[in-house]
Amino acid sequence: MKILIVEDEPKVASFIKIGLEENNYEAHVAYDGLSAEKLVRSNNYDLYILDIIIPGINGLELCKKLKYLNSNIPVLMLTALGTTDDKIIGFDAGANDYLVKPFEFRELLARVKVLLRKHEPSPEIANVLIVSDLELNLEKKVARRGNKYVDLTAKEFSLLEYFMRNSGRVLSRNDIAEKVWDIKFDFGTNVVDVYVNFLRKKIDKGHDKKLIHTRVGFGYIFGES
Repeated sequence: MKILIVEDEPKVASFIKIGLEENNYEAHVAYDGLSAEKLVRSNNYDLYILDIIIPGINGLELCKKLKYLNSNIPVLMLTALGTTDDKIIGFDAGANDYLVKPFEFRELLARVKVLLRKHEPSPEIANVLIVSDLELNLEKKVARRGNKYVDLTAKEFSLLEYFMRNSGRVLSRNDIAEKVWDIKFDFGTNVVDVYVNFLRKKIDKGHDKKLIHTRVGFGYIFGES
């Protein structure tokens, strides 16, 4: 497996590179966004680890470019910006996971393993999911409720897909965090609730029939009540 590390602090970049290589990964380092783009053009990577504050082009914009080139390659944001709003911005840019500095290498390694294991799409996945009058086209990345198309960010789309695949089941915040973000739920953050509210406004607002329901003390359930 080949991993690209985009980090402008040489000591941090070297620490990550050495650790990954000791665990049998091939690791390349770019110290700015433009150098990273050049490496991407000449190599096939399995995972990107991106700092946000880097020279040339910031990590958020770089993430968007990388996801545009190949949305299947996972991105792990590694940054000192750790508020809920920072994480939401990172996920909206296309990040699959978000790790805040300072960090322990073993946690970074665990997240790398999960991302590499999970990013391959299943060949058995249906192309279109339908619940009530809501339709989600997985191939075209389009959502439609009734006759109206719904504009979703990449992470909102992933959350809606998980809800629709598990329609009628009560899903805990931990379930959602693990399956949509590939991480253990952090009880100190409300990212899951924030995204559920984003989704509610987009697919339920203006409709008499609500599809996202809260189960107090348990989590959420998707479908007709």
